[in-house]
Amino acid sequence: MPDSFFSSNKTRKRKRTGPTPEGRSARPNKKTTRSEPSSSSKRTSGPWKGKAAPKKTRRDEELNSDRTDDEGGVDIDDMDLRAVSDEEGSGDEFADETPAEKRLRLAKLYLESVKEGLADGEYDAAEIDREVIAARLKQDVLEHSGKVHLFIADSFDFTPPTTMLKTKGHRFTVTSAVVSDSAKFLFTSGKEGSIIKWDIASGKRLVTLHKVRPPKPENGKGKGKASAGGEIKGHTDEVLALAISSDGKYLASAGKDRRLGVWDAEKAEWIRGFIGPMCHKDLISCLSFRKGTHQLFTGSFDRTIKLFDLSPSVMGYVETLYGHQDHIISLDTLRGENCVSVGARDKTVRYWKIVEETQLVFRGGGKSKIREVLEGGLKGDDDGDENEDMDVDGAASGRPEAKGKGKQKEQPKKFVEGSLECVAMLDETTFVSGGDSGSICLWTTQRKKPVFTQPLAHGLNEAQSETEGVIQTPRWITSLASLRYSDLFASGSWEGDVRIWKLDPKLKSFSLVGQIPVQGVINSLQFLTPPTDFRAVAAWASQPEQNAVAQLNGASSVPSRTKIGVPETILLVAGFGHEHRMGRWLTVKGNGAYNGALVIAFHSRTTTGSS
Repeated sequence: MPDSFFSSNKTRKRKRTGPTPEGRSARPNKKTTRSEPSSSSKRTSGPWKGKAAPKKTRRDEELNSDRTDDEGGVDIDDMDLRAVSDEEGSGDEFADETPAEKRLRLAKLYLESVKEGLADGEYDAAEIDREVIAARLKQDVLEHSGKVHLFIADSFDFTPPTTMLKTKGHRFTVTSAVVSDSAKFLFTSGKEGSIIKWDIASGKRLVTLHKVRPPKPENGKGKGKASAGGEIKGHTDEVLALAISSDGKYLASAGKDRRLGVWDAEKAEWIRGFIGPMCHKDLISCLSFRKGTHQLFTGSFDRTIKLFDLSPSVMGYVETLYGHQDHIISLDTLRGENCVSVGARDKTVRYWKIVEETQLVFRGGGKSKIREVLEGGLKGDDDGDENEDMDVDGAASGRPEAKGKGKQKEQPKKFVEGSLECVAMLDETTFVSGGDSGSICLWTTQRKKPVFTQPLAHGLNEAQSETEGVIQTPRWITSLASLRYSDLFASGSWEGDVRIWKLDPKLKSFSLVGQIPVQGVINSLQFLTPPTDFRAVAAWASQPEQNAVAQLNGASSVPSRTKIGVPETILLVAGFGHEHRMGRWLTVKGNGAYNGALVIAFHSRTTTGSS
């Protein structure tokens, strides 16, 4: 309800809007009927001076200070009305605007912002035309729709590249590696408890954030514990996960010390730590920032997911999500208010709807008679899709032949999936998961079973046994990452390759398009699109032989892209080492394996002229 003071004042002002020819003396208001010297006779000789100015109250001085003569054409009433209109009308400036006019006004403002962004260097001035702006608008609309819209896999060559940045700096296995969206900095974490900040353009180490020794307790026994306020500015144990916000402002870290650390990514300085009641009760295994926000999802071995808001005005805990029955190993989120997570040996992928406070449960691990009994008998699912009959590793298999029609063909060896290890979102409703059976499953929120399953995605591992000879076991999927809202994602294991997969246009299956040699256990993967000037800033990411050919043909040293919607460069970031980030179940040494990180640049065929 508006204040009575402002409403009454506004009414009084409206009565004073039309000055009469006689001036203020014709008005009955007490303020203007006071006896005072004529303003016109005094102001012809200049401002009030000395004794010539009559004594007035403070109120009269304020009124007269705003007055001007008739030649100026401004009266005190008009000035007061204009001031009131500015203050009171600022919130109701577009009150009489129709919905169509509002849409038109917002569209014009958005076009102006797009033009300013393009003119600031995103494209050359010659490219700022209707086609470019229309393509940009279409791309923004598609991205906000939350669907896969970047079908760009065929525009890139994924043969083993020569343009990559190698980093070595950790004593033990690298557990996580992340790059900011601006592609300026790389952050890596290791089992020794340190975090290293790298400059991507030069490959130099900038800052090392070492593990902090916890304070000794007063009685001299046991380990010191930090209070909930985060007195220790750092981590006291292995750092297992890193995440960086979309604007590159905050770096989040977590690990075995059950502490969530928040850092200033630019200055590499500690901001705050969350520990105790407001954080997890067990080690924190995974982190993910919601795109375009400072909302952070954390997953832990205590079987819960927590949501934090790291905005400067909040910087605190929001809520806890319950549902998993085992350790949460991996989670991922995009722009929408939802996330997906995997629960290790509960063999479920859970899709969390934060606003609705609900979750969708997708059960992996393939079919078995025990599961069918638990789910309601030995009857098949009533949806009758293509994945109805599956091996226990999730691979589709043919139906057994009917009796009397010959012998059944020998079935391939089956591998029971006992744990789901990693997950990555492709868009707001589509995601992929990987487990210890070596299978990669494609899921959608519209179906309860996988849309497609690729068994043994990274092959079989062979071990020699003295009693049983060669034992073959699948290499489980240790990491997954997708290029947001595109048809590309990558998977890692420990056979010596990072494999790149392409979705089909109908999002019903995927196929292998490239293998990048990386020796070691792949503990972390990230796909991103750097800014358009990345190749000009990072010399290692350029292709000198192709640029030389372009110069001979009369082109610029770095050709501009010719196909709208296809980025010039995409980056794949991999963190790896001799061991798995969660334990020491296997060791990979030799063949050039080391503890480090790689930043690999793939260039579009439309820009390099290699099409």
